[in-house]
Amino acid sequence: MAKVKVTIDRNTCIGCGVCANLCPDVFELNPNDGKSSIVEKFRVGGDLGAGEVDESLEECANSAAGSCPVSAIKVEKA
Repeated sequence: MAKVKVTIDRNTCIGCGVCANLCPDVFELNPNDGKSSIVEKFRVGGDLGAGEVDESLEECANSAAGSCPVSAIKVEKA
C-alpha cells in the first residue's frame, strides 16, 4: 500500500486540537507541550512532527490539514 507523508510545523502549531479531534488515528496532542504530534506508530525517526501513514488515512489527514487554523500541517504523497 502506498504511503502518505504528513508533516506538522510544531513551531507554528497553537495546540488547538482540531487535528487530533478530526483524525485521532494520525494526530495527538503532545502531553509535554500541548502541541500536535504524529501518533508514535507513524513517526519517522522519532520526530514528533514527521510521519508516514497508509494511503487509507490520507483523507483523514487532509481533513485535519484543511481545518488547521494556522496551516501547520502538510500532507503529500511519499
